[in-house]
Amino acid sequence: MKKIEEIDKNLKVVQACDGGMVYHNVLEPPFSLYGVFYEDGKFVRMPAAVAATVNEGVAGLFDNTAGGRIRFSTDSRKISIRVGWRDTGFMHHMSVVGQAGFDLYVDCGEGEVFYKSFIPPADTKGGYTSQIIDVWMKGNRTFTVNFPLYHNVSSLEIGLEADASLGEPTPYKDVLPMVYYGSSITQGGCASRPGNSYQGFISRHYNVDYINLGFSGSARGEEKIARYIASLDMSLFVLDYDHNTPSYEHLVATHEPFFRIIREAHPTMPIIIMSRPAMYSYVDDLKTREGVIKKTYLNAREAGDENVYFIDGKELYEICGAEGTVDGTHPTDLGFFSMAERLIKEIDKFM
Repeated sequence: MKKIEEIDKNLKVVQACDGGMVYHNVLEPPFSLYGVFYEDGKFVRMPAAVAATVNEGVAGLFDNTAGGRIRFSTDSRKISIRVGWRDTGFMHHMSVVGQAGFDLYVDCGEGEVFYKSFIPPADTKGGYTSQIIDVWMKGNRTFTVNFPLYHNVSSLEIGLEADASLGEPTPYKDVLPMVYYGSSITQGGCASRPGNSYQGFISRHYNVDYINLGFSGSARGEEKIARYIASLDMSLFVLDYDHNTPSYEHLVATHEPFFRIIREAHPTMPIIIMSRPAMYSYVDDLKTREGVIKKTYLNAREAGDENVYFIDGKELYEICGAEGTVDGTHPTDLGFFSMAERLIKEIDKFM
């Protein structure tokens, strides 16, 4: 039997790149790097020295590149990437593009629009190359390349046609980044591609930068991570880590202290507190945990804090309902869109 890409050419993944492409290191001007930085030979979301003090999971996931973006402008009609990485572990219930691929957005003057994805072969080792051809519209445009949600990346080069221009991108709004802390859902599991995390939808809606500090199975609200986050310059903080707390008692002991650490460092910044994204209110001890989270919010409001907001996690799936997850927990793209829409309703109150 023929391979599917021989039957349907639209399913063919372009790995080999045309000759004549010139490759550029994204760590050099005029590229703009967001959501990650380069440390000890790899892209990371937070310093390794800090991650090592939090917990074993964070120490193993801080170099997953969720939320990382490269932005630039060019008139090239072909764009390639050349990627280096250290390992190739894949999960079975999430798209390989979401885990280890990159996707490409183009700004045609009215905001970023998705174009295509750079898709890694499932058996790749050490990295890969991928190319997107016939990029729409002639002339100079701003492009955004989103990094993988779950993989690590040691090097990234952008390939353009030899005679193409390369310049700085149209900037984001002059607003500090939005910062998100939470579980695998915050990290982006199980979006089909990187740009479909809920933070991606929100970033494109407002044209603002963001930092994704989601850590699968490892967001437990420790003081170390709270103090690191408190040290960041940010315009908004979203707190959602109920899914990963080992017990009700742990949530009680950590949730309000975590909030207070952030609030002390940022007295007037908007903070959104969410209970876990959930389709049903009767799952496990969801209601009692939600009570702990809401109490943090109510205590802050009673103390005169007018810049704290609360979202009931069930409202995050009000668009998608029970059809919004892969496995009853992790959102599909529809689930992430639903989450983003609910958050946008809240953010509109102060943006």
